[in-house]
Amino acid sequence: MVKKINSKTIKLIKFYNLINYNLVYNNMAINRYKKDAFEISGDKLEKLEKLKKSISKIKNCQLKDNASNIVFSDGNPKSKIMLIGEGPGFNEDQEGIPFVGRAGALLDKMLDSIDLNRKNVYITNVVNYRPPDNRRPTDDEIKRYLPFLKKHIEIINPKILILLGSTAMNALVGNEKTISKMRGQWIEQKIDEFKVSTIVTFHPAFLMRQPAQKKMAWIDLKMIRDKKTQLKI
Repeated sequence: MVKKINSKTIKLIKFYNLINYNLVYNNMAINRYKKDAFEISGDKLEKLEKLKKSISKIKNCQLKDNASNIVFSDGNPKSKIMLIGEGPGFNEDQEGIPFVGRAGALLDKMLDSIDLNRKNVYITNVVNYRPPDNRRPTDDEIKRYLPFLKKHIEIINPKILILLGSTAMNALVGNEKTISKMRGQWIEQKIDEFKVSTIVTFHPAFLMRQPAQKKMAWIDLKMIRDKKTQLKI
């Protein structure tokens, strides 16, 4: 019994330390991503490549016109856990990979606290090109990229969908509720004809600005860990 309590306490302390806002960061991209040759079916690979090509062919888009690279995805396409953020930042735009800057470093640590990493999750964003000055995507931009996002979810076919922040929540769940009321609960979200267990939690960038919310984020992460166990992922 003592061992169990100590284990929980250690994990909680570890998580709090990992997302401590006072950690020192620099402005360089932290490229922890190593391209792995995930063995996925030819059909899924073909669908993902086709989707990426369709996005790259978008015309008259301010996001695309001002970006350096398309930022399509990272992680394991075979994963049953899919994370969706808002949009690429400067470092992501430079490398063409989502979540490689400061927020990405924090996301990696959050995943690590529940024994996950980029080899067993799949990550993308609501929009695939960096908004100028890292602004929030406009409603029209979100609407334009939403069909691509829905198709992306359909191809990956996750059992767990994690929406990071209000932009991802608004895009797929709606604008009726705030993130403070939506986070920390499971919903069976219907995306076209596809249903998936979905949870909303805070974006890592928000946690860096509002470290007091790390307690709520830890609750969400534990729920994800428990759901993963329940679904035998």
